[in-house]
Amino acid sequence: MEDAQVLQLTRSKFQDLYLCFCGVSECEPCHSFGPAVRPSYILHYVLSGKGIYRVNSRKYKIHKGQGFLIEPEAVTFYQADEQEPWTYLWVGFAGTQAEMFLQDLGLNSSQHVFQSRYGDKLKRIVTDMLKNNTFSQTHQYYLQSLLYEFFAVLSRDAQMETVTEENRESTYVKKAVNFIQNNYFRGIGIAEIAEHTGVSRSYLYKVFSKNLHISPKEFLTRLRLVRSKELLELTELSVEGVAMSCGYQDALVFSKAFKQETGMPPSHYRKMYHRKQQEKKMFETQKLLEIMETF
Repeated sequence: MEDAQVLQLTRSKFQDLYLCFCGVSECEPCHSFGPAVRPSYILHYVLSGKGIYRVNSRKYKIHKGQGFLIEPEAVTFYQADEQEPWTYLWVGFAGTQAEMFLQDLGLNSSQHVFQSRYGDKLKRIVTDMLKNNTFSQTHQYYLQSLLYEFFAVLSRDAQMETVTEENRESTYVKKAVNFIQNNYFRGIGIAEIAEHTGVSRSYLYKVFSKNLHISPKEFLTRLRLVRSKELLELTELSVEGVAMSCGYQDALVFSKAFKQETGMPPSHYRKMYHRKQQEKKMFETQKLLEIMETF
């Protein structure tokens, strides 16, 4: 059993990062949750006592001043200690940039545990969240500001457990890939990607080659060309418009890269795609007519 105060939200006007729920729980000895999966990210922070946390076949002993991350759809289990059951707070959140915000704290699929000396501040923030439960527009903005403050406090003094070089490389790759996926249409280059990731161009090349077996430039180019195919297939944008939408300032440069990848210019690709779609429709229509003739 646990004595809990909970705030559950059903909607949000924000997309990048938004609060789903939060709360504070004082647990009885051996109180547990799971094994179970959750639909959103959750950060737990222990205010007093201790317990255990299991995820991905790993077991962590968590005590006052430490916290742990639960990722969406990950099977997790956590339990209060028999002698010193924990009291903890938690914040559940989601959003298109949630993973990036966690990476700023050093948390990811390989790094689930953190430490912070600012337990009193974190508790005050969650307490303020619990008080603002009317879901008015004003309170939505205020809850959003409290969520950002929660991350700001963790970023001050979040002391992560030792991270291996392999995990560090994976974090850099994920951060770079996320940045490319969200900015490829701006005409970004490798220098800007490296700067955002916080590494040199040579190191970025090294970790991409090692983890993805492709260079950052090749990854960026392939992503742009995949997106360009979608636009050629599904929109009436001109070739110049498709080029601009995919981060190419020069349509000739785009056409050259597209032909090198597909063996044909963008305009020919579009015509071929529509011809195949038309042939497919004609084939399906013919099959339907043949079925109808049997009745």
